[in-house]
Amino acid sequence: MTRHRHISSSSLTTSVPASHWERLTNAKLREFGASLDADFYPGLPEFFDDVREDVAKNYKNIQVEFYIVSGGLYEVLTGSSVVRKYFRAVYGCHLAGDTENGVLKYVKRSVTFTEKTRYIFEIHKGLDPNETWKNPVLVNKFLRPEERRIPLNNMIYVGDGLTDIPCFSLLKVSGGLGFGVFDPNQEKKTKEALEEFLQTDRVLSMHSPNYRRRTDLGSLLRAAVNNRCTAIQLDREQPRRQRQQSRKE
Repeated sequence: MTRHRHISSSSLTTSVPASHWERLTNAKLREFGASLDADFYPGLPEFFDDVREDVAKNYKNIQVEFYIVSGGLYEVLTGSSVVRKYFRAVYGCHLAGDTENGVLKYVKRSVTFTEKTRYIFEIHKGLDPNETWKNPVLVNKFLRPEERRIPLNNMIYVGDGLTDIPCFSLLKVSGGLGFGVFDPNQEKKTKEALEEFLQTDRVLSMHSPNYRRRTDLGSLLRAAVNNRCTAIQLDREQPRRQRQQSRKE
């Protein structure tokens, strides 16, 4: 979402000097996250308001929710006022110290490639992140399809890295949509986008990260949301139309 990639727990453990660890706390990570509020990609956070307003104006009893499933650090992400305002839940890596506010020493939760799909299923089933944090096996709770809060085919996933591939693949076979974003100024990212996302047909399309209304990514995401809302509305109206037709017969 921002021009700076979020630091992951694995990269911290391998690249941060020991002297820095002596001063690093979750409070400082949140402070860093707050400093990124002015550095979001073009069109953010306006995109979130645009989508919600468009849906509220054109559709009845349909809500749009935003989630983050990231290999980045949870405290950095939630340090952002933008994230706290717009996102229903955030799933990311957690670090911890010997006390709640102590110097960070341990990786408490790491979000890997396949771990991301687990959180997609938590969202799908409508599970409370606070409850699954305490009891991770809740994700295996059996729910009938009609009891699951957000159908997978109602999900639109935007990702920018190889760790997003399992989620792209899951949603593709489940009727959802995946959009890839990449920095065209980075040759490695451009090659990765072609070889790992487009040629393998894992995403609908790839774009530079500009979410403004008149850009390719911004326009396509808004259209995807509207198309999905229209489909939901038509599905709701179909039983009523069938009842009306049966009365006529």
